[in-house]
Amino acid sequence: MIESQVLAADDWPRWRELRLAALAQAPYAFGSKLADWQGDGDREERWRDRLSIPGSCNFLAVLDGKPVGMASGIPGSREGVVELISMWVSQEARGEGVGNHLVQSVVQWAVERQAEIVQLAVTPGNEHALALYRRHGFEDTGQLGDELPDGRREHVMAKRLSPG
Repeated sequence: MIESQVLAADDWPRWRELRLAALAQAPYAFGSKLADWQGDGDREERWRDRLSIPGSCNFLAVLDGKPVGMASGIPGSREGVVELISMWVSQEARGEGVGNHLVQSVVQWAVERQAEIVQLAVTPGNEHALALYRRHGFEDTGQLGDELPDGRREHVMAKRLSPG
């Protein structure tokens, strides 16, 4: 059974552990690099701040008692828009429904916030992530997101939420 836990700033050690694993196992999927969050970047204050973004909600997915995934919802740059960020599922939990569970958790959070749109950015070529998001009704917007370390640009996807 997959369980969602909402993380607060005091849960930073759990978030840190998964975030570092995500950056190590799937460096192609993130704009940040593992090195950015190690050494001088590996500070309790920074981890707490990441979990304390005003208006955000950070989810940890637990499968059979073990943390295996994470995703966050944060306010977007426009009114009525929220963003799904930092999505990751550990290799050993892929294919178990964890990604579906995390996307549904963030979308439900967005609905509760009365958001109109959930948007996200995905790295080009990340076909598993693209398929997951498409299954949940996300569509490519044609917009480009941030530039990645290798010079490519993220693709922005969005899902319009039903009113009510």
